[in-house]
Amino acid sequence: MKTLLILGGGTGGTMVANRMHELLDSSQWRIIVVDRDEMHYYQPGFLFIPFGVYKPHEVVRPKRNFLPSDVEVVFSDIELIEPDKNQVRLAKDNRVIQYDYLVIATGSHIRPDEIEGMLDGGGWQKNIFDFYTLQGATKLADFLRTWEGGRLVLHVAEMPIKCPVAPLEFVFLADWFFHERGIRDKVEIVYSTPLSGAFTKPQATAVLGDLLARKGIDLVADFNISEVDNSKQVIKSWDGREVPYDLLVTIPTNMGAEVIERSEMGDDLNFVPADKHTLQSTQWENVWIIGDAGNVPASKAGSVAHFMLDVVVENILRHIDGLPPRPDFDGHANCFIETGFDKAVLIDFNYETEPLPGKYPLPGIGPLSLLKETHANHWGKLTFRWLYWNVLLKGGEIPVSSQMLMAGKWAS
Repeated sequence: MKTLLILGGGTGGTMVANRMHELLDSSQWRIIVVDRDEMHYYQPGFLFIPFGVYKPHEVVRPKRNFLPSDVEVVFSDIELIEPDKNQVRLAKDNRVIQYDYLVIATGSHIRPDEIEGMLDGGGWQKNIFDFYTLQGATKLADFLRTWEGGRLVLHVAEMPIKCPVAPLEFVFLADWFFHERGIRDKVEIVYSTPLSGAFTKPQATAVLGDLLARKGIDLVADFNISEVDNSKQVIKSWDGREVPYDLLVTIPTNMGAEVIERSEMGDDLNFVPADKHTLQSTQWENVWIIGDAGNVPASKAGSVAHFMLDVVVENILRHIDGLPPRPDFDGHANCFIETGFDKAVLIDFNYETEPLPGKYPLPGIGPLSLLKETHANHWGKLTFRWLYWNVLLKGGEIPVSSQMLMAGKWAS
């Protein structure tokens, strides 16, 4: 009996388990999923919790519900990955699992402890909050419910981060939320980023930067945070600039799982080096990554994990059959950017091609519009939650190519 071991039961790990369960002969293969947490979180929903759009219970379901009954699921911390021995050591019962193939889907996590003064300055979850965790989003919701205004600063510490557009969505939704509460004139909103503009790609940066300006949201670019001084209520950059705040919403440094560091398998941020086109480990040929766990230069987002799925599955099967991997992953990502007032922008891009205007997914028809703020895009964003729980997690197919297509896009 051979073993496919999947570390991480989040989006990527669950999809791989479901797809491989359909394709591998159960008389010859066993599939094991290891995760420390029994609950599955719909992380795109965290964004909406601070503004009362979603309640916490709407984004949480048991992981076991989304995996086949004959897939073994072990809830445990992982002590060590030993890829040279093809084994993983678990904290639970000191168990050692031998594997033939390993998929690392351990994700990425915020590390506020990486920023001086963030956790020990007296403001954490008092006037400094994150929304990348369920706890952080929930506590921020409680704070905003009674906040009467002031200077709200959202800052991004450094790239890469999970869902690169989520910080922009937050300030857009904050603008809407405070308008709805009738206190927008009492709130100054500031978006602080280490990037030179609102986004990483020129055309998208222009569109999103214009949206920030039209909504009266100040952009502070090229700001690389060095510390938080909550006694003065300022964040400081390495070049000496200071940005004052009354309420600080933080996207701290994002890093891979600590076990990757302990196992000496990662880079400086604990992300596993992998070929950006095949998603195979650059060091161990029977190790693969999916989702946020790898260092490939694609967006760390749920849609990307879905587009990675076909490539990871196909290449594992090819390796089993003694064939070389196919370099089919092109960095494809698409993201809905909620802009408030029941509108959103949709972007679709990959390693080589920046977001372009056009229609999606049907060329020339849509019904979604690329790089344009529309009501249809907003409803597409909200519909995605149903699609996530009922189709994507189960490894199901959707009528969208894993590779980015130029059909329907208008190149300038």
